[in-house]
Amino acid sequence: MSNVWFVTGSARGMGVDIAKAALAAGHSVVATARDAAKVTAALGEHDNLLPLSLDITDASAAVAATAAAVERFGRINVLVNNAGSFYAGYFENISEQQLRAQMETNFFGPLNVTRAILPVMREQRFGQVITITSAAGLMGQEFVAAYAASKFALEGWMESLRFDLEPYGIRTMAVEPGFFRTELLVEGSSTIWPELDIADYTKRTTDTIAAWSSMNGQQGGDPKKLAQALVTLSDSPELPLRFLAGADVMSGVGQNLTVIQGQIDAHRDLSASLNYDA
Repeated sequence: MSNVWFVTGSARGMGVDIAKAALAAGHSVVATARDAAKVTAALGEHDNLLPLSLDITDASAAVAATAAAVERFGRINVLVNNAGSFYAGYFENISEQQLRAQMETNFFGPLNVTRAILPVMREQRFGQVITITSAAGLMGQEFVAAYAASKFALEGWMESLRFDLEPYGIRTMAVEPGFFRTELLVEGSSTIWPELDIADYTKRTTDTIAAWSSMNGQQGGDPKKLAQALVTLSDSPELPLRFLAGADVMSGVGQNLTVIQGQIDAHRDLSASLNYDA
C-alpha cells in the first residue's frame, strides 16, 4: 500500500534523502522546510510530492501544513520528525537564549507537528510517528550539553508517547543516528557555535571546533542508506520502538549500558535498602 509521508526538514541534509527514498518506494511525500522553494530546489517536481513552508516552532503553521497535506492526499500515514538544529558548546558558554532556542527547535518543534497530525492519524486508526533523535539522546558527550538535553527530552517523550497511541493503531519509532555525512557540522547550516566566551573554556572550545569542523565530509554514515533503512522499517509488519542507526552509535550505547549495569551492581544493596522496614 502506498503511504503518505510527512517529512520535516526536507530542504537539505537527511530530510532530502528520506523524502527521495519514500518517493522512490512509491509513497507520496509532504516535504516541509522553512522555505518551500528550497524543498523544490532540493527534490525537484514530482506528481506525488507536496512541498510546504513550515517553521516547526510555529504551532499554528503546523496545523495549516497538516490541513494542506490532507487536502492534497486525503491522509497522513507516516510522520518523520527530522528538522532540527545543533547548538554546540560547553554549557556555560551557551547563552540562555541559545539554550531556549535549542529546545524550541529540537523538542517543542516536533511536539507542535505531532500534535497537529495526531488527530488525523487517530481518525484513521493508523499511523506512524518516527522521530530522529541522536546518539546524544542516549548518552551524554562533551560539548553537546544543550543538544543532548533536547534529544534526551525527545527520547523520553517518544518512549512515553507509544502508550498513548497504541490503542489507536499508531506506532512510534525513535531513531538515534551516529555520525552521518550530512551538513550538520557545517557552520551556518544547522550548527551554531556558543555565544559566550569564558577564559577557562577558550582553548578547549577552539580545539573542539577545529576537530569537529575537520570531521565534516569524513563521517562514516551514509545518509542515503539510513533513509532507505527507514523506508524498509516503516514498510515492515512491525515498527521497532527504537532504531540505533550506525555501527558507531551501537558500539557507544553498548559501552554505556555496560557502565550503567556496573553502577547498578556496585550499589545494589544500598539501593535495595531504601524501602520502609517491614
